[in-house]
Amino acid sequence: MQRRQFTTVSGSLLWAGLGLSPAVRAAVGGWLSEGDASLGVKTALERGATSAVSLLGRTDGFLKNPKVMIPLPGFMKDAAQILKFTGQQKKVDELVTAMNRAAEAAVPEAQVLLLDAVKTLSVADAVKIVRGNDTSVTQYFSSKTRVPLSEKFLPIVTEATEKVSLADKYNAVAGKASGLGLMKKEDANIQLYVTRKALDGLYWMIGEEEKKIRKDPVGTGSEILSKVFGQG
Repeated sequence: MQRRQFTTVSGSLLWAGLGLSPAVRAAVGGWLSEGDASLGVKTALERGATSAVSLLGRTDGFLKNPKVMIPLPGFMKDAAQILKFTGQQKKVDELVTAMNRAAEAAVPEAQVLLLDAVKTLSVADAVKIVRGNDTSVTQYFSSKTRVPLSEKFLPIVTEATEKVSLADKYNAVAGKASGLGLMKKEDANIQLYVTRKALDGLYWMIGEEEKKIRKDPVGTGSEILSKVFGQG
């Protein structure tokens, strides 16, 4: 296998700054093959994507996880208090539940696009991810898949939220509130809001999986992850 030597920086190989263990660097003479770097990152990406979709794309994947649960946005939370005081707590709860159920229903649609993004990973992208911080995988997936996933999620979210009577009222009130500067324009449509928050939750969960791999690559049981992400 052809190996590539990287330019030295302050007397050290650039690869030395990629988070590789001293033992691994010594074993390969301070080099890491492009093939190993690419395979290691692809393995990490696949694990992160598959795990995140599995955890979120099921009943209560969003609703019962406080880290990703989708709440009503700021101004609408205040408006919901009025409904609660008028005995309409159940309707508010139904809306919040529907928002999170919509996200849970949409997430499984992400798997194919996420794995396609892994397949098209370039060597340059692999180097950036290995060298990057704990959110480098999230940033890669977001840059490659956010737009197409938004298009896939939106109709699923729309179908789920339209079943709840308060959804239309949300859009009417939120539209006026946005016009008055009381809430962000991107939060004024419930379908677009839930779609965006579902993707935020998905990428956050992928990032959490990446952190686990970087923290304990040996614990993954994967030789290539240990080699590429191992810390000495």
